[in-house]
Amino acid sequence: MGFDLVPILLRGLDITVRLTLTSAAVALVIAMIAGLGRLSPLRPVRFLAGLYVEVFRGTSVLVQMFWFFFALPLFGVTLSPFVAGVTALSLNIGAYGAEIVRGSILSVPKGQLEASVALNMTPALRMRRVILPQALVLMMPPFGNLLIELLKATALVSLITIPDITFRGVTLQQTTGRTTEIFLWLLVLYFAIAYPMTLGVRWIERRASAFRKA
Repeated sequence: MGFDLVPILLRGLDITVRLTLTSAAVALVIAMIAGLGRLSPLRPVRFLAGLYVEVFRGTSVLVQMFWFFFALPLFGVTLSPFVAGVTALSLNIGAYGAEIVRGSILSVPKGQLEASVALNMTPALRMRRVILPQALVLMMPPFGNLLIELLKATALVSLITIPDITFRGVTLQQTTGRTTEIFLWLLVLYFAIAYPMTLGVRWIERRASAFRKA
């Protein structure tokens, strides 16, 4: 079963988890800003937010990662492998998240908006007290899917020299030739990380739904 391979693969587990959580946190902020920007009454803001979303959704995350790590130094900007990886992953996932934010806000029943207008709430207060609390519940399932996609995408950072679990696995495969065992363990390890994340998102979703009904 290749249990002797597990300790070596686990040396990259910490990096994979840190990459996922750091990128997820940054991507969430980007998604909220860009998603709200897509709904801004100001045309320049809508244009810039839309341009960002279309560029990063329409290009490969691997190419984006290579750009930040290999191309930016040609312009005098050098990023560490970890920062380049987080930047590419965050901007890519944030672009998809922005559309989730926009769609969720637009899915809030118009009657809620009309009621808040009738109560003479300011636009900022309407967004904070009426629209966002309902939209956040709608965002949870697709955000959970994006989190899992982000975890899987972290495997690409092995190509910019970050020693995550995929990097460790590929290195082991090249030195030992035990391909089947190594990649089987990689599947198991990624699932072992992803499943608790899925359960956590579902728990947050249930709590948010219960809070909304209360």
